[in-house]
Amino acid sequence: MSRIKTFNLPDLGEGLTEGEILAWLVKVGDTIELNQPIVEVETAKAAVEIPAKWAGQVQAIHHPEGTTVEVGTPIIAIDTDPGAGPLETPSTTAMPDGDLPAPSAASLAAVELAPAEGMIEPGLIGGAAPGGRTAVLVGYGPRTTAAKRRPRKGGVPAQPAPAAVAAPAPVAQPAVAPAPASNGRGAALVLAKPPVRKLAKDLGVDLGTLTGSGPLGSITREDVQQAANGAVAAAEPVAVTSAATSAASFGADREQRIPVKGVRKLTAENMSRSAFTAPHVTEFLTVDVTRAMKALDRLRGRREWRDVRVSPLLLVAKAVLLAVKRHPMVNSTWAGDEIVVKEYVNLGIAAATERGLIVPNVKDAGRLSLRELADALNDLVQTAKSGRTSPADMSGGTLTITNVGVFGVDTGTPILPPGESAILAFGAVREMPWVHKGKVKARQVTTLGLSFDHRIIDGELGSRFLRDIGDFLADPEAALLAWT
Repeated sequence: MSRIKTFNLPDLGEGLTEGEILAWLVKVGDTIELNQPIVEVETAKAAVEIPAKWAGQVQAIHHPEGTTVEVGTPIIAIDTDPGAGPLETPSTTAMPDGDLPAPSAASLAAVELAPAEGMIEPGLIGGAAPGGRTAVLVGYGPRTTAAKRRPRKGGVPAQPAPAAVAAPAPVAQPAVAPAPASNGRGAALVLAKPPVRKLAKDLGVDLGTLTGSGPLGSITREDVQQAANGAVAAAEPVAVTSAATSAASFGADREQRIPVKGVRKLTAENMSRSAFTAPHVTEFLTVDVTRAMKALDRLRGRREWRDVRVSPLLLVAKAVLLAVKRHPMVNSTWAGDEIVVKEYVNLGIAAATERGLIVPNVKDAGRLSLRELADALNDLVQTAKSGRTSPADMSGGTLTITNVGVFGVDTGTPILPPGESAILAFGAVREMPWVHKGKVKARQVTTLGLSFDHRIIDGELGSRFLRDIGDFLADPEAALLAWT
């Protein structure tokens, strides 16, 4: 039995297929113990530390930090018996930097080096495409023989490419020199990518009049933009010099490309699937929550609650849980040919983190007392802010609250998390003029927004559910006495 054990990226739950290596907690040569955390991996749901399956010595790390690897891919090699003497397998020899194994002589001999000269710019037909492929036309594979180009009518016959470019002296070729008023016929072929050609067409630039600065003399976006800016300057000689030199550029140098991965990728997939699968309906209700805010103040003043963080979200969560008991169909899932009504409430709380939007949930929240619910909500929020929410904490949600009020927003039209039939948006609590007992007074007011799946929840049920939440927040003590 080999003493070298290869540790593969495990399935971290919920059918996740890949993860990004955030940080290695060990390095080549380190002695590790069983279940010692060795790597921090970010999945589409959480950042987690993965423990070692064996004790021993780290022999090789196969992927550097920042790499996204699929589940089941080897990520580290561990010598489970380092005291047995030196290893004979050269593949486990580490490089001096301690990150990756050194390649064997046989593997180096098998490597084919690409020629340094005559390369075609990536993305051009025949050149290398992203991922190392050869860019070819759709429906055609790469050819192993030299391509021949049919000569253009009235143009210069294409010459076979030389085997090697040796920087020959300039030779006059009057046949290919374009005339000043030439429309492209009889001129040399212009080498440019399709997007560059489109840009030139949009800007009214004749590619035949340009000298390319790209590989093999190909014309780039910058060449086209410079030509267009020059044409504008020539057409408007009276323009102020400072304005001409500061002409806006709309190229890649002023764009930022952010890879879609991890939480952002999962959120995009879930929201797109939900928005175009479940027919959404959103209703709104504005509520005077002055009595609820006073109840919170009295709660904070009690001795047994002085060490607990109490926020309006606690009363909103309690209102939702009590309303679910009165309208169980709201806590259900559409399953195609049946509706699954759940007798437990895994209450999700949408949380904005540095990694993106996540929705951890309080398991079986309906069974918790108000104090237990407050502790659970506080733990959930703190864990989310620290980036330590586990995939299990974000799975199995049945109904969600999104507290947009913390951003000063009055309400919203939230999208349902997949598999849930309702989500409540809790807006900011503001002091506003309100008619109270026949007089206009300053009162604490908020707006609630309830989105629900119209396949399960019709207008009457959704309205009654939202109305009950509002009634509780308007007078929590009276609602508790009436409903419990």
